[in-house]
Amino acid sequence: MKLRVKKKSGGQAPPPVSSAASAFRLEDFLPYQLSVTANRVSRLFAKQYSQHFGLSIPEWRVLSVVARFGTISPGAVSEWTGMDKVKVSRAAAGLVHRGLLRQVQDPIDGRARVLSLTRKGTKTHQGVVPLARKLEASLVIGLGKADWTALHKVLQRLNAHVQEIEGPNPGSGLD
Repeated sequence: MKLRVKKKSGGQAPPPVSSAASAFRLEDFLPYQLSVTANRVSRLFAKQYSQHFGLSIPEWRVLSVVARFGTISPGAVSEWTGMDKVKVSRAAAGLVHRGLLRQVQDPIDGRARVLSLTRKGTKTHQGVVPLARKLEASLVIGLGKADWTALHKVLQRLNAHVQEIEGPNPGSGLD
């Protein structure tokens, strides 16, 4: 992508940038590339989830994790999704309000809450999964099977390495 630098009014060029700063290209910086790509993929999926099921990406993630584990705490959902607890709480509240999730007192720890799917939530999840798989398949076509498999392996290794660097009890991520 080429960017044009506009001259200041009066025809003057902007002041020179230091060589260290000019050598840094944001578009080549891995965290930036990962973020931009993840945002674009999320928007692609979000549009479909919203149109077909009225779900946001955080709601879909919460619904999917609850479907996988049956009964789970919002804190555990936060850990599994990498979303902050506030985002999980808002998504879960919306899903509870719409009758897709049930939130009850944790039978083991009466102070905590746990989430589970309702029948309506189960039916919604079962409807979204084929759409998610179809969208994912359209991404695979763009890369090819070998690259797709390699990408998964690299992302898993990168994620594990980042967790090593972060150490125990990292922040919940930049969602």
